[in-house]
Amino acid sequence: MRLSRDGGKTYPQKHERTLTPALPAFPAAVRIFGKDGTCAAIFLDFDSSVAGIDWVEADVRAVQTWLHSCGARWIEDYSPNGGRHVYIPLEKRVTFSEARDLVEALGNRHQSLDKSPHQNLLHGCMRTPGSPHKRGGHQELAMSLSMAYDVARRPNSASVWAAMNADLAGEISAVRALRLQQTFTPTDVGVPRIQHPTGRMSRVMHQMAQTGLYDANRYSTDSDARQAILVGAAAAGMELTDVERRMMQGTWPGLASFYARYASRHRGQALRRDWLEAVAYVMKNPGSTAGKNNAHISPTSQPTTHAQGNQGNSALLNADAEHRLIRTWRNALRLKEHAYLDSRTGLARRMVLRALGEAAHMTASRFVEFGVRSIAIATGLDHTTVGSHLRALREEQDGLVTLVEEGRGTKGDLYMLTVPGDVKAAAEDLTWQKGKIHAVRPVFRELGLPAAFVYEALEHSPGLSTAEIIKLTRLSRTAVSEALDVMAAWNMIGRDNKRAWSVVTATSLKDLAEYFGVLEAVAAQLDRYRIERILWREWLSKNVNTVAELLSPGEDYPWEDFEGPPDEWAMTDIAFARAG
Repeated sequence: MRLSRDGGKTYPQKHERTLTPALPAFPAAVRIFGKDGTCAAIFLDFDSSVAGIDWVEADVRAVQTWLHSCGARWIEDYSPNGGRHVYIPLEKRVTFSEARDLVEALGNRHQSLDKSPHQNLLHGCMRTPGSPHKRGGHQELAMSLSMAYDVARRPNSASVWAAMNADLAGEISAVRALRLQQTFTPTDVGVPRIQHPTGRMSRVMHQMAQTGLYDANRYSTDSDARQAILVGAAAAGMELTDVERRMMQGTWPGLASFYARYASRHRGQALRRDWLEAVAYVMKNPGSTAGKNNAHISPTSQPTTHAQGNQGNSALLNADAEHRLIRTWRNALRLKEHAYLDSRTGLARRMVLRALGEAAHMTASRFVEFGVRSIAIATGLDHTTVGSHLRALREEQDGLVTLVEEGRGTKGDLYMLTVPGDVKAAAEDLTWQKGKIHAVRPVFRELGLPAAFVYEALEHSPGLSTAEIIKLTRLSRTAVSEALDVMAAWNMIGRDNKRAWSVVTATSLKDLAEYFGVLEAVAAQLDRYRIERILWREWLSKNVNTVAELLSPGEDYPWEDFEGPPDEWAMTDIAFARAG
């Protein structure tokens, strides 16, 4: 189920929980499709906002008549705003595509029927009877509880499902034909496929594996689509166990739905057979699946180290000395963070500073030259927001960064990490903090910046109480409590018998980010910035005559030499880590 913390307005994925016998404390909606890409009931949502309550009543009566003629039994409830839900429990689970076809066909008959819940494999949800409604009141049964229980206990047989499909055969054929005529166009058509250091698949294949939707003009059957996904996974360097795990854990319910036609005991054999064929194809046709890894090509001005312009300064060329200074700067950041209030602006500014610190460690220099779009990728912010934060940071008295040189042409602004004089002695006396400094790791784009800071605190200091976390992160009690609740639900953190919190190291942040679909947002941001950079280059070529201003000598700085940790996957890794 998914909980709504805003009174029933939204049900975000990050608030997804396992169903429990106890009633949830917030409005809740249940997922329609399971991790295997199938559903055990058809959910019909009649929306009164489309054509009014009278139309809903007429459509519901017509559907009731139709269900009765097919021999089906159903559960029904109603909303305080006049909407109605009809649930048709099924004895045998049906695939995503089968359920979607039937609901779309039925939706063509009835105007007020909302087809969208059955059109989204990952996010299709429905409020069930008893759930609070956003406009007040609750979702209430339109029948007795004993009758509803009897329907749920004795779901509709396979023959009833066949009768429903037979009666809608004409409409189902029509929606399938319409889908064949309409090209499913992913957002990255016409641009290079995006891969990642571990050999990640393209966005198109990820989208197919997650949603089960594919271009019917390119793949004529589900079998063709699933084989294309497996070829992409094999070419990306995955193993069969990686694919199986994603299917079983619900990360790729779309691919799982393609195997739902097999009996449970035969699905593993079918997957293995298809995987061997995919591997054989990749080995015979290495050129057809190879491509440049564009996910790690920066879409904006690449950073250079100031050491390139200070060849005579041995201290700056000494990587150990630079890392020591950067760690002292990190101590200064810990001492100065109290100046940034617990607000959206303050949290974002703290994260921008972490992105600069991470970049400095990657290049072994206190001097970093970024375009604002590079920092935007590392922090999950918009580049205009990053620009405003950088201007504010460099104007601070006794600030943590100093603007050394303004950017020209394709060069970004050159910044120097500075240990402020008012905390220099204290920063030098403090013990260096172990571990890495991170900008926003992908999963926290979904879970939020407060969760990122709480997780960071627990990484460096495991076994903290809630009060200690509040003191360490300088966040409000409400923000900390919500972050702890969300991360505990996803098994990112755990509590011991002394009620102290620690990180659950067995939970992969990378896997959670993939499950949340964060890659789509990152890839879209990369695409947009890549296009903007191309336009900027074109403008420069037409309006700037000085070669030095047009081309930066460090524009192709080898970020691939600085590879982030494989499982603590960071935004900067997406933009700058090794292509592999």
